[in-house]
Amino acid sequence: MAETVSPTRMNLLQRRNTLRVAVQGVDLLKRKRDALVADFFKIVREALAARERLTAAAREAYVFLSLAKAVEGKETLEAAAMTDRGEVLVDIELRNVWGTKIPEVGVRNVRRPLLQRGHNPTATSARTIESAAQFEELLAAILQVAATEIKLKKIGEEIKKTTRRVNALEQVVIPRIRGEIRYIAAVLEQRAREDVFRLKRIKKKLEAKERRAAPAANQARAGGP
Repeated sequence: MAETVSPTRMNLLQRRNTLRVAVQGVDLLKRKRDALVADFFKIVREALAARERLTAAAREAYVFLSLAKAVEGKETLEAAAMTDRGEVLVDIELRNVWGTKIPEVGVRNVRRPLLQRGHNPTATSARTIESAAQFEELLAAILQVAATEIKLKKIGEEIKKTTRRVNALEQVVIPRIRGEIRYIAAVLEQRAREDVFRLKRIKKKLEAKERRAAPAANQARAGGP
């Protein structure tokens, strides 16, 4: 409540400084939020493109898998799948957007040559090789979708947090400070009016006293030698 604030000029100056800082903070937070929102929609477009790529890659991969399974047999494909699977490596860097660390996930090329998969060129059919290649393409698409989803989640959370801070400042903190400023200013103004009124009363009393004292002083001067 504003009435709990001590109505002094020092507090009035402090509240005005606090209000100025809060207004500047709102402006900075809104600029940060605008930058994050622009980044968010940019990544949304990337995410949609990545999902389209994932859908197409999945469709192609399962078409080749079904064809290879029908011709080569389930056991042959399972044996090919048990060869060297290798490691899937990603590069993660942090990008600073208005003080927010946004993870940038760089997906390395996961499509490998035939020999790196551990397949025997003379014993592995072209359909099995192509099926493996298509699933490596599918893996790359999955990683790309994951990279964009991570960024979207991080930026979305930061936008929500920034919006809550803006709302708290605009709807709670700033109105409370302005209310305290109005209260202190009103009390100080009332005190100033009361001081002026008291000074006027004192002046009138002094003037009245001087008027009463004036005849006696005149008589004293008239009765002198």
